[in-house]
Amino acid sequence: SKSLSDEENLKLFGKCNNPNGHGHNYKVIVTVRGEIDPVSGMVINLTDLKEYMQQAIMEPLDHKNLDKDVPYFAEVVSTTENVAVFIWENLKKLLPMGTLYKVKVYETDQNIVVYKGEEAI
Repeated sequence: SKSLSDEENLKLFGKCNNPNGHGHNYKVIVTVRGEIDPVSGMVINLTDLKEYMQQAIMEPLDHKNLDKDVPYFAEVVSTTENVAVFIWENLKKLLPMGTLYKVKVYETDQNIVVYKGEEAI
C-alpha cells in the first residue's frame, strides 16, 4: 500500500510484501442468476458469458503485473478482495442488468474471496 511505510507494509502483508512483486494463479468462478429462457433453457448463453469473462478478466489481468500493468491497481491495493471487486465491476458493465450474482476468487485453495457487489449491512 502506498499509504503505509515499508515497515507497516511488511507487518500487514508479510511474504506478499515484495518490492519486485509476486505472482498468483487465481481461479475465478462467476455465478449468474435470472429467469431461465424457456426456449434456450439458459439464464445466459455460456458462449456469451465466456466472451464477457474474456473481456472483463483475461484481457486486463492474465499474465499481468497487477500493480504495474493494470491502471486500476495504481491507486488500489491489489489484494484478492480488490481483484474480486475489479472483476465484478468489469463484468457488471457487460452482463445483462441483474444477471451477475457473485464473483468468487481463489488466490490459493485456502484463501478465497466471495464478492456480491455492494450490499447494505
